[in-house]
Amino acid sequence: MVTELLQKYIWLVQTFIRAGENGLSLGEISDRWENRFDSTYSRRTFNNHREAVEEVFGIRIECNRSTSRYFIGSTDDITDDNAETAWLINTFTVNNMLSLGKERLSGRVSVEDIPSGHRHLTSIMEAMTENREIKIQYQKYTSAESDSYTLRPYAVKEFAKRWYIVAYCIERKGLRVYGLDRIRHLELTGESFRMPKNFDVDELFSTSFGIYIPEEKGRTITFRTSPTDARFLRDLPLHSSQREISSDGESVTFSIFVCPNKALVMEFCKYGSGLEVLSPEDIRTQIAEEHRKAAEKYKI
Repeated sequence: MVTELLQKYIWLVQTFIRAGENGLSLGEISDRWENRFDSTYSRRTFNNHREAVEEVFGIRIECNRSTSRYFIGSTDDITDDNAETAWLINTFTVNNMLSLGKERLSGRVSVEDIPSGHRHLTSIMEAMTENREIKIQYQKYTSAESDSYTLRPYAVKEFAKRWYIVAYCIERKGLRVYGLDRIRHLELTGESFRMPKNFDVDELFSTSFGIYIPEEKGRTITFRTSPTDARFLRDLPLHSSQREISSDGESVTFSIFVCPNKALVMEFCKYGSGLEVLSPEDIRTQIAEEHRKAAEKYKI
């Protein structure tokens, strides 16, 4: 039910984006709805969907009273400035299109599967929308047994093909991150909670790499890459703080400002000899040690 509603909200947003500044009349919206979903679309249902779209995605469908036409004020806000909203809309839209055209597009479209993105995501988003606590059975990779937690879901975050929930854990009395693929059972409770004032998940992870909540201040890390690897890093930066410092034709030097963790060290190692961390020295040493251990395993 929740997934179906989200698909309809996404369809509504995309319909208005395609309509542009001129917008649509209620009659035009109803006709397109009936062609797509084969059901009538009343004014009450449309207004309910307008409110839901604003609450879930922060997108306001406005009405020009002089023309009685509805429109989204600035589609640039959706497609450019608000990357998270754009990503969410595009993800649901693409998934919906793939489902509708599965037979016609069979063998022509290939997408990577995100194992944790299907089972619990919509339920968690519903709980977030209503500020309701959830109960989960959670099994760590390092444990054969699962633990029970009561969570106040603050946000969801995607990283490296996995979805995570950022939540206040009642039992552990603090903010924690849980992978959705490790949740064995989830249920919404009747208990509500109040969101912390001015909570922003992007700000929380602004100096983090991956899904680790920073436990110390960020540090500046500089690294040098080959010109070829630099092209990839310009298009897909390692971190939102990435800056290009210099280029001499043979190499390019970048910097990022993060709280170092194991995930970042392994990300640097992924580039092999194509990337060299210049500073700080302790991070450089950690990466050198990882490379040494790897080389030892392949020693002939």
